[in-house]
Amino acid sequence: MAWAPWSAYILAATALLFSPGTLAAADSKAPTVARDFTPLPTSAFAELPFVEDVDLSPDGTHIAGLFGIAGEQRIMMMSLLGDRSKRVLIAVPDQTQVAWIRWVGNDNIIVGLYSLMPVEADRWYISRVIGINRGTGKITRLLWDSGGQNASDVLWIPSDGGTEILIAAQNSIYSNLPDFWPAVYRVDVATGRKRIAERARPNVFDWGADHLGQIRFGIGYRDASTQSTLLYRSHGEGALRVIDSAKLGAEEELTIPFHFVPGSNNGFVIKETEGGRSAVVEVDIPTGKAVRTVYAADDADVESVLLASNGSKILGVRTSDRKTPLRWTDPAMAAHQKTLEAASPQSKVRIESLSADQSKMLVRFSTPDNPGLLFYFDAATGDLVKLAAMNDTIGGKRLSRGRMIQYKARDGLEIEGVLTMPRGRPDTNLPFIVMPHGGPWGHDELSYDYWAQFLAERGYAVLQPNFRGSTGYGAAFEKAGQGQLGFAMQDDVTDGVHWAVKEGIADPKRVCIVGGSYGGYAAMWGTVKDPDLYRCAISINGVANLRREVNDFGGLMRERLYRGQWQKMTPDFAAVSPINAIARIKAPLLLIHGKKDVTVDHGQSARMYSAMTKAGKTVEFVSVPLADHYFTRQADRMTLLTSIETFLAKHNPPD
Repeated sequence: MAWAPWSAYILAATALLFSPGTLAAADSKAPTVARDFTPLPTSAFAELPFVEDVDLSPDGTHIAGLFGIAGEQRIMMMSLLGDRSKRVLIAVPDQTQVAWIRWVGNDNIIVGLYSLMPVEADRWYISRVIGINRGTGKITRLLWDSGGQNASDVLWIPSDGGTEILIAAQNSIYSNLPDFWPAVYRVDVATGRKRIAERARPNVFDWGADHLGQIRFGIGYRDASTQSTLLYRSHGEGALRVIDSAKLGAEEELTIPFHFVPGSNNGFVIKETEGGRSAVVEVDIPTGKAVRTVYAADDADVESVLLASNGSKILGVRTSDRKTPLRWTDPAMAAHQKTLEAASPQSKVRIESLSADQSKMLVRFSTPDNPGLLFYFDAATGDLVKLAAMNDTIGGKRLSRGRMIQYKARDGLEIEGVLTMPRGRPDTNLPFIVMPHGGPWGHDELSYDYWAQFLAERGYAVLQPNFRGSTGYGAAFEKAGQGQLGFAMQDDVTDGVHWAVKEGIADPKRVCIVGGSYGGYAAMWGTVKDPDLYRCAISINGVANLRREVNDFGGLMRERLYRGQWQKMTPDFAAVSPINAIARIKAPLLLIHGKKDVTVDHGQSARMYSAMTKAGKTVEFVSVPLADHYFTRQADRMTLLTSIETFLAKHNPPD
């Protein structure tokens, strides 16, 4: 492709995709005048994104990520400005998920992989790392000879072009053996050669390094008591000593440094300040005494930080503020964000990845009704170059408008959600889909969602409620979900439907509930708890029986802790499991499940289908042979969406 300068591409992009006039019309709350248009085919929504988990090389000349190629996701490295025929393309191993992709220098990437595998009559999540060379395409397995469960905890990546990284890895699956506890290795990503950097210590399950690659702390843990300890190594010293402890099962937390001030024992942590807000604070690590506040916001909590690639400084913070969650603290980055937002004022501008010197970046411009465009920005020259549309078929088309809405739950708690209204239809008395998110620890944002847009394109209004227990609304809102799984958490979803009916948006006789993973559970449980509310339900990779698979933590080291946290969600899992309440279900149910799902067992849907059939209920089951939990193959997405469309047309037609 020809590489045009900033002016040509940004003018074209803003005119086609991010025209302020077009967006203003799309976001208007005024009634929509029905108009004729040809709905996009199902294949447009099934199309894989151009790239996910994209990462820019330190020198800003190459990109790596999970690319949608020939209907499947592939790990790929390619040049941005040079010869793209020399790209490196790697298939993702079967029944394996990619957790992350990172550059090590400009010539290698490392990829974190995980899979749910049988281990001694159980199933455990096993994690490993591979290295891939950009020049040769050679794949190097890193620490794959480890005999333990996890060998993918990357602690440090050099910023000087070196190829030795720090990885913590277990060497045994048996907790009574010393090698069960992870040791830290220096591993060459190009050759796979390793050498010990920190030997395993009993009950120390996690390690941390400073930006120079020195091991500075370990985190001890005893699952029997859920007691955790912080072991710290002072600057220039060899010994580790305990400086803090917390009982995690009692919701106490350790204060763990994420940055170390060079030449001192000071570090940066996120902790609560006197005003009750979480902030970035510099502390004397051995004593925990605050030295100064590095960053605090009056109107939000700091939830995480963005560090420079070499770990030497903070570039920005992510906060609990829903309107401006990302705040750049680095002046240059704040200026870049401002420049990019000025280029397209009505769009969401997200800097996806940065070069080591922060002068080059990958930028995504998007709106809730379009998947967006990916650009390459060179801050030194001001050039902004279009790389690709995230969905080539949709391109710059504007689809159905979305907006954030708020409503009161029956107990007065305010619930927020995303409402997507179908284009080309009046704004009242619409066929309606409520679509709770997965997790349940997660939340939906005002951003492009291919499920919601597909349903809206077919004529349905779609509500995605962020019920109590969702993340993104602070600790108190998340904690409000404890004890309420199957109860108030489900009522929040139901109350969203009642709100839409009261507002005149939803036709109360044409409401269905659709969801994936935990949302699939909520879809099934909705037909149990409110059997007369829903005309139909669709569960995608959903959980029918909460007593086993959702309570299965894959042999994780904190199994007792995680099990305890999950058990706080409801007093009786059997009592709120859909498979135990089939007699109360009236609505037709569609079950869709990928056979290669490593997150929720395929048997969940198979057993629910069997039980529904035996009880004489109306049920359909679409078992997708090659699909994983996220439907990362285009053919599987096509099966998913086609099955949804066919079922809805039968049981809740839009017209």
